[in-house]
Amino acid sequence: MKISIITACYNRATTIVNAIHSVLTQDYHDIEYIIVDGASTDGSQQVIEKIIADAPETITVKYISEPDHGMYEAINKGIRMATGDVVGLVHSDDVLSDNHVISDIAAELQRSGADFLYGDGVFVDAHNTNHIVRNWKSGKYSRSKVRWGWLPLHPTCYVKRNVIQQVGLYDEQHYRIAADTDWLVLYLWRNSLDVTYLHRRIITMRLGGLSTDASKRKIVWREDIQAFHKYGLRPAPLIKILKMVRKIPQYFSLS
Repeated sequence: MKISIITACYNRATTIVNAIHSVLTQDYHDIEYIIVDGASTDGSQQVIEKIIADAPETITVKYISEPDHGMYEAINKGIRMATGDVVGLVHSDDVLSDNHVISDIAAELQRSGADFLYGDGVFVDAHNTNHIVRNWKSGKYSRSKVRWGWLPLHPTCYVKRNVIQQVGLYDEQHYRIAADTDWLVLYLWRNSLDVTYLHRRIITMRLGGLSTDASKRKIVWREDIQAFHKYGLRPAPLIKILKMVRKIPQYFSLS
């Protein structure tokens, strides 16, 4: 089973090394790694080129750098480039939690035959990555939970590529920040997929990324409501509030 992993990057010279390293050091070697840079101006391109020059021969690396209109356009480019059986994401500020993550993902997908896999993750302080701020334990999936605001942590999601081809890419036209919410509701509410939960930490995320930036919260609020409403989930503002309430225990369970 080939797994395609996509990293979208723009001006992340200080963090992209760790993201790439976490993929290239996986002990699962049937990996296609796709890096889509948005024509960075901070030296990210040089950093990327240097580290991928030493990539293991067992991992196929694809890299492009060209202007785009944001992260979701970049991710969609990466998906179109992908040839793996399964597609997942590692954002440029984040890292896979250990070097056995992809092996465990592949094993669970092979065991379950699922279309869609998700797991757990943590948010850490941007300046002290040893300090866990939120512990996101997703729990088991049910469609009824999505109805009331439950969604898994987006970068823990790995989906069969043929399912993505059937269901669709990220809506980069209507969402600046919350295209991930729209995508998750589309896959987990609108479509009847075979979903499996891998009960282990998949991703470690730095706070301060696009969806966690305090200055963008109003946009996230509006776009989340837009996504819930789009798929007939009403009352959308209440569902958004319930989605936020579900996150509160993550701050009190940091083990």
